[in-house]
Amino acid sequence: MKTHILCLGDSNTHGYCADPNDCADHGIRFNEEERWTCRLQTALGSQYLVTEEGLSGRTTVFEDPIHESMDALSVIYALLKSHEVIDLLIIMLGTNDVKERFGANAACIAAGMERLILKAKSVDCWGTKQPNILIVAPPRIKEGFHDEVMGDGCVEKSRGVAAQFQMIAARNHVHFLDAEGCEFNKVDFMHLTRKGHAQLAEKLAEVVPTLL
Repeated sequence: MKTHILCLGDSNTHGYCADPNDCADHGIRFNEEERWTCRLQTALGSQYLVTEEGLSGRTTVFEDPIHESMDALSVIYALLKSHEVIDLLIIMLGTNDVKERFGANAACIAAGMERLILKAKSVDCWGTKQPNILIVAPPRIKEGFHDEVMGDGCVEKSRGVAAQFQMIAARNHVHFLDAEGCEFNKVDFMHLTRKGHAQLAEKLAEVVPTLL
């Protein structure tokens, strides 16, 4: 069996491209040579299997009144069981949790992440090994952002998420990586560019082998 890495995330794991000119196929999704998950697979090599589970709009635990099945908590059992055996679970969530309609500050968002971690640990999907989880704090939403559907306050709340996630990760004895510095576009200020996907893959390719 290959070493299996499951990547659970939102649109930045799915590969949403806000600027079609930045995507080789000029579409709304980066292709298999561009997405960080696919680039991580290439960097790690054939002894690894990197599986994408990205959904645009996904949150940690918050049920969305506008879109159905967006909270990871309600689906993580099925996802982990369908992809078992899992050697490493990478969770990169938190960007959508700052939406105004959820009314959650950075500490509440981290509490949601903690609940998700505890749920993932409880699932019988790890084979003979202990649960192995890496929390990736997404880059904060940048100044210049404005989206009436996301609502107000997103930039401010996003700024505090990484520090809260780091504390939660330490308390629950899981790994942590801050993806700040990976490039966001200047269209919506919250999605990775093609360069940003490459930067994230490079960061992960360095750290992932040390966790397995």
